[in-house]
Amino acid sequence: MRVISSTPTFVVAAAALALSVGGTSWAMAQQGPSNPAESGRPGQERWLLVNANGEIEAQSGGFTIAAAYPTLPNTSTTGDNSLRAAGNVYIDAGEDVRDNGLVATIALQNQVDQNADGITNGRAAAPDANPEFSGEIAATVCGLAGVVACAPAGTNNTRHFVVSPRNSDGTVTQPGARKRFYIVLTSD
Repeated sequence: MRVISSTPTFVVAAAALALSVGGTSWAMAQQGPSNPAESGRPGQERWLLVNANGEIEAQSGGFTIAAAYPTLPNTSTTGDNSLRAAGNVYIDAGEDVRDNGLVATIALQNQVDQNADGITNGRAAAPDANPEFSGEIAATVCGLAGVVACAPAGTNNTRHFVVSPRNSDGTVTQPGARKRFYIVLTSD
């Protein structure tokens, strides 16, 4: 009988496999209602699709729109700051989301000609010539002292988060050319 000696690469690979399988088993054992850190919703990420008008198009549950692209009362004594929240959508998650992961992404709109060029398939040659396929987006939890303050009434708390869909050059989207977007909120 021939005995084959193990190479260092094989030993490292076998150890990595054992740790990954063992780690997955340990993580699965930690989930569940018996783990109070999971708030009874272990591993249940929630999602939301918001349409270009700032309305909920589809969701897994528990979200409401608090304000979509609002023009707020002017609070400045030296100018007009009523558009300070105009490019944002404010969403109530129905729970404190400080300890949750928040992911936002622009959703494709290939049946809407946002720049009236007749091209909705993303194949316009010029840079940033495909607004139906492009843009920027940022999202964060509201009410984080010294970090994020949300302006619409009732939203400056950690039950709410703000989403800022923008054009590719960072400018605020305008009515008729706004972006659909998805949000995924992880469990805490």
